[in-house]
Amino acid sequence: MKYSTNNNKTSHQKIIKFLAIDFETANYYRDSACAVGLVRVENNKIIAKKSYLIKPPSRWFGFSDLHGITWKDVKNEPTFSELWPEIKKYFIGINFITAHNASFDKSVLYACCERYGLNAPKKPFECTMRLARNFWGLDNYALDDVCDYFGISLNHHEALSDALACAKIMIKTLKRGYLFQ
Repeated sequence: MKYSTNNNKTSHQKIIKFLAIDFETANYYRDSACAVGLVRVENNKIIAKKSYLIKPPSRWFGFSDLHGITWKDVKNEPTFSELWPEIKKYFIGINFITAHNASFDKSVLYACCERYGLNAPKKPFECTMRLARNFWGLDNYALDDVCDYFGISLNHHEALSDALACAKIMIKTLKRGYLFQ
């Protein structure tokens, strides 16, 4: 991955396909996903978006004040394992996965897969927080700050809204000439 621009549009004709992802967790454990937002992008166009509530392995919710999700909201929802057949199709054929603070979302994805004995997708992650800092040169690179900078609407800590914002940031970055390798 390079933090450089390429304004010669004819030099890279490859169609980039990526998945923007955002997890909300119930508590401090990475396998406690209680919501996921998924946004599939091909050729800089959003082609699919979906969010799911997830029943985590524990009833302990420590972050309800942040995202508004409680045990009552998810107790009848599928577990990550039960949801995986539906979610995994979003990963097929993509070049990379993107998230804002990608290390967090990657660790949640891998922890949930590990908990249920599932094979995690072996795709590289691109971090829009890192891109905001290193490619765009922004001093404030929290998701809400980056969205303010680009004029992207955001309902922060709502999984689909966060994933959609991340997808839009990545699209702007790719259009500006960011080279994904």
